[in-house]
Amino acid sequence: MARAGIQQIGLLRRLPLFLLIWAIASLAMWVPAVYALALDDHDTSRSFLYSGIIGLFLVASIALASSNRVPRRGTLGQLAVMLACFTILPVFLAIPFHDALGTTTFLNAYFDMVSALTTTGADLFPDPDRLTAPLHLWRALVGWMGGLLMWIAAAAILAPLSLGGFEVTARGQPGRPVSGVAQSERVDPRGRLIRVAKGLTPVYAGLTAVIWILLLIDGENGLTAVCHAMSVMATSGISPVGGMEGAQAGFTGEAILFLFLFFALSRLTFSTDTATSGYSRLDADPEFRIGLMIVLAVAALLFFRVIAGVTEIGRQIEPLQALQVIWGMLFTVLAFLTTAGFESANWDDAQQLSGLGTPGLLLMGLALIGGGVATTAGGVKLLRVFALYLNGAREIDRLIYPSSVSGVGGGNRRIQRDGAFIAWIFLMLFALTLAVFNVLLAAMGAGFEQAMVLSVATLSTTGPLIELATDVPIRLIDLSAGAKLTLCAAMVIGRLETLAIIALITPSLWRD
Repeated sequence: MARAGIQQIGLLRRLPLFLLIWAIASLAMWVPAVYALALDDHDTSRSFLYSGIIGLFLVASIALASSNRVPRRGTLGQLAVMLACFTILPVFLAIPFHDALGTTTFLNAYFDMVSALTTTGADLFPDPDRLTAPLHLWRALVGWMGGLLMWIAAAAILAPLSLGGFEVTARGQPGRPVSGVAQSERVDPRGRLIRVAKGLTPVYAGLTAVIWILLLIDGENGLTAVCHAMSVMATSGISPVGGMEGAQAGFTGEAILFLFLFFALSRLTFSTDTATSGYSRLDADPEFRIGLMIVLAVAALLFFRVIAGVTEIGRQIEPLQALQVIWGMLFTVLAFLTTAGFESANWDDAQQLSGLGTPGLLLMGLALIGGGVATTAGGVKLLRVFALYLNGAREIDRLIYPSSVSGVGGGNRRIQRDGAFIAWIFLMLFALTLAVFNVLLAAMGAGFEQAMVLSVATLSTTGPLIELATDVPIRLIDLSAGAKLTLCAAMVIGRLETLAIIALITPSLWRD
């Protein structure tokens, strides 16, 4: 029995990574199937149950057909698998969603699954009542699995290749394995992937369960609690009730989500597997500190903006209203900085008091900055912003004291010597990619403002920005098929980042 179990584990270890992820996604389909069965929604239950069975059958068939082939074990090959997961796997994930909904096209279902898996959370169906409870659960579950995939891939795939923000800290060149862990496991990087998955999956699932239980204790609905718990950990912003305004937990529920959003500011909040020597303390982490500084500064700026608006129209703000406005600012700013995109229920209070519109440009700026490296957050990432800040501060010092010698390098050993230069290259590539998608969307009939908001929202993986950044929300379902496919490409590039896409073009990946 023990020998048979070891043989089965060995077979699973030899299974191609994409097939293994496909099998996990097939098994995950049985979760909404069971939930739909409990709700006596037999049609939806059959859609997910049969799709999961078909997926496992296809995985087993392909695995048997390719069992005599040695799978490619390079780290760049695993990066290609990530690209396939975000582009090809949503085709399979959309099958039960399309069949159970029955009132939309398959392209819309594919778009929604790409949005969920990349943790973008762009809401193609703004009316929550259009989707049944199992479909809401499936969207949140797909986003949750996408967040877990990024947690694992950051340490097992992106870090050895100096990608995903690690190019600012690593000694190697972006897209090339660095010395140390990557070289020692060049023969079988699958071992590192398995160890990282075993270490992080219980943490990720445990934190999600804690949020769920806390929300249930606070009186939240069961489906809303589990969806919000998964969406916060994945920073997908997916909600079955249209956001915080439809939740029953109120202020306490928002406070719970607010605390767990900090896990998207720095990887040191949940793991030290990618920390450099001597930098495992959270209070010394530059990402966490600059993230807190941005949240407090932007929230204060927005509050003073509200005070100025209230004063201008001759009204007064009560102390309790001021506290509610401040809380709404803090929660929403942190949610958009971490690219979760949740809007506080008190966010609209500021607009009603001051008569001012939504500061869409400021929310877009927060989403572009993004959260921490190797977290589920998107955007440019805080570590790159920190590297550029250090370089800018040093250049200002040199203007004042041309012969000065910098003394900050020893205190910021996490940033390599050319870290600011590489961060600047990434920022320029990001801006160029943003311009390209702006032009593509404009060519497909979108206005300049719409094209800009859509490009920023998808490249930063902040889907709720589409509804909040403009006075008139953009209806994604009304876009053309070409525009939807363009946005799908933008979401994948925003999730993997431009440097990773460029690394996939390297000839060493395609020689075999």
